Amino acid sequence: MIVPTGTAGLVEAVHMGPCVFQPESLDSGNAMPKKILTVDDSASIRQMVSFTLKSAGYDVAEAVDGNAGLSKAQGTQFDLVLTDQNMPGMDGLTLIRSLRKQPSYNATPILMLTTESSDQMKALGRAAGASGWLVKPFDPQKLLDVVKRLVG
Repeated sequence: MIVPTGTAGLVEAVHMGPCVFQPESLDSGNAMPKKILTVDDSASIRQMVSFTLKSAGYDVAEAVDGNAGLSKAQGTQFDLVLTDQNMPGMDGLTLIRSLRKQPSYNATPILMLTTESSDQMKALGRAAGASGWLVKPFDPQKLLDVVKRLVG
């Protein structure tokens, strides 16, 4: 379920239990697939997110932490960024603030995908410039629903 939080358009997906995941491929015609950057220090989460998004037709790049994510984002313009919060080197909030300082990422949707679920942390995410918040463990279909809502 996607729950508007009521502040700055932040969307939230709430894990509601197991579901059967059958991604629908994007009907992109001749359009280029949307480019998404996923940033997480957990290899298994990166693989799961990448598999989910690639199965739906998105072009996905991965980064192991905020520093690597920022470096990739400076070299390529992504249509959406998904980031964890708790990572070594540079955390997700710092990554979001760094991206928002760049004119090319002023309007780019940035989602937090994290185990953090407190209202205080979500408020910090909104203040940093997060467009949405998803809590791990995530439901693949809900991830796709949020991504499609934000970038098509």
